[in-house]
Amino acid sequence: MATATLEKRRSELETYFDRTAVDAWARLTSDAPVSRVRATVRAGRDRMRETLLDMLPRDLRGCRILDAGCGTGALAVEAARRGAKVVAIDLSHKLVQLAQERIPSDIQRGQIEFRVGDMFMPDLGRFNHVVAMDSLIHYRCEDVVSALCGLAARTEQSVVFTFAPGTPLLATMRAVGKLFPRGDRAPALEPVSEQRLRRQIVEASGLDGWQVGNTVRISSGFYKSQAMELLRG
Repeated sequence: MATATLEKRRSELETYFDRTAVDAWARLTSDAPVSRVRATVRAGRDRMRETLLDMLPRDLRGCRILDAGCGTGALAVEAARRGAKVVAIDLSHKLVQLAQERIPSDIQRGQIEFRVGDMFMPDLGRFNHVVAMDSLIHYRCEDVVSALCGLAARTEQSVVFTFAPGTPLLATMRAVGKLFPRGDRAPALEPVSEQRLRRQIVEASGLDGWQVGNTVRISSGFYKSQAMELLRG
């Protein structure tokens, strides 16, 4: 399922989050004070997490959920509170370790299984629902669709995910970012046209029987992301 560009970007993200960004993400995803810019990102991520959870059934008892790119585990915790059995996986060993340390006392033992690795690992099994919050925003449109095909192949009901919307602001930010040395910057976002994404989803043979449901764009300062759900027909 992984294309060459998916594999290359996967390696870049793994390096970034384990070697460079873990302290910043630990702070961003906590209650610690942050800069005004990062506060907008925190608020945007909170709204996006709520949006994705709203796309899932309120009662998740008896459901198996894959949190694909779980980060520090906030979404996995909320899904578990609704009764789901959650497999939460991330490329970053350090973020998964932090997520395990943050499991609240009201979550029953074994309700969340944290894993380090690729969301496409075959031994993860099958799921009722898959959630991929901001874990595909660094990929080109064709790679996003390839990833969705891989996730849909193991999913019974829905895949809810986010992509970086193809807005003029994001395109400008991406272009300006290329003018500066990479250093320890995060891998660039890949703005995706919603129209093009919808067309490629319809045309993808690996998504036969799936249809696009709701889509919601969240804009909060420097946080720009769009949620979309795929539903099995």
